[in-house]
Parts: sequence; C-alpha cells; structure tokens
Amino acid sequence: MIFIQLFYTFFIIGLFGFGGGYGMLSLIQTETVVNHHWLSSAEFTNIVAISQMTPGPIGINSATYCGYTAVHNAGFGTAMSVLGSATATFALVLPSLILMLLISKMFLKYMNTPIVQSVFSGLRPVVVGLLAAATLLLCNAENFSAPNINLWQFSISVALFAATFVGTMWLKINPIRMICYAAVAGLVLLY
Repeated sequence: MIFIQLFYTFFIIGLFGFGGGYGMLSLIQTETVVNHHWLSSAEFTNIVAISQMTPGPIGINSATYCGYTAVHNAGFGTAMSVLGSATATFALVLPSLILMLLISKMFLKYMNTPIVQSVFSGLRPVVVGLLAAATLLLCNAENFSAPNINLWQFSISVALFAATFVGTMWLKINPIRMICYAAVAGLVLLY
C-alpha cells in the first residue's frame, strides 16, 4: 500500500512541480511530512541537505531519499526501502517524460506564439513563489536553531548564512568553495 501511495504522491508532485527541484521542495515537504507523516521535519531537513550535496537534480535526489526513508520508517527492510526509493524517483520523472513526449513537436511548432509566451510569463511569478516557499520552509529551528534554544548556535548559523550569501552574491566566490568554507567554519565553531 505504501508503494502505491508513494507512486501517486510523487507522480502528482512531478506533474505540478513547476520550476524544477527547488520549486518541488515545498510540495515534497508538505506531502511527506505534513500530509502522510512518512518523515519527521528533521529527517526532511537532512534529506534536503544530502540532496543538495550529492550530484544530480535536487528534486530527484529528494524523491530518492524520501522514498527510501518513508519505506524504512514504515518498518520494511533495506531491499524494500530501495524499491521505495526507485518507486518515488520513477513516479517523479514519469509526468515530465510523458508530457515531453506528447508535446515536444507541438511546442517546437508553437513556441513563439503569443499564447505560449503568455503562459510562460504567467508561470515565472509562480516559480519564484515556490522557490521562496522552499527557502522559508528551510529557515526553521532545525536548520538555524533559535535564539531562545541556543543563542550561540543561532548566531553562528545566521552569520554563516550571511557570509555565504555575501561571498557568492557580491564577492563572486565559487559556491562549492563557499559550501566547504561554511562547513569547516560550522564544524570549528559549533563543536
């Protein structure tokens, strides 16, 4: 039963996840943590962190890890958990595959028409909103702590976030290098 639910859930996420992986994060979090209770909020935060560091699209990586963790948390063994990760990943990419096969010829033919351009200009604000929602969902006590829980950890987290933002945005430091710098600084300052 959990495999059917995983397939249906991630198929719907893949069907309506405009804007790529980061746009899907809020949908994935809502479905896996809030609606189905397959994952805890802390597990989802860890999955997002791992998905960002591993190669590949973040939406597919998140689906893979969510599928594995959901089936494992349901009490199944490793082999069934791997099947859960494959199910979630396949379900996430299936709508895109089907839609691309069906509309690729028509899209190329009508791409420059005013109607298609209007649809894309209408989708742009939606994608920005989905990305902002994903960002706000990750700005929680599990990622940044809280001033009333641990002021030192909260201050270091906010400082590292600000330094990374400034470093990549204005100083044009390579994002991979900034991730390494922030990881080392976080390890040194928090432990």
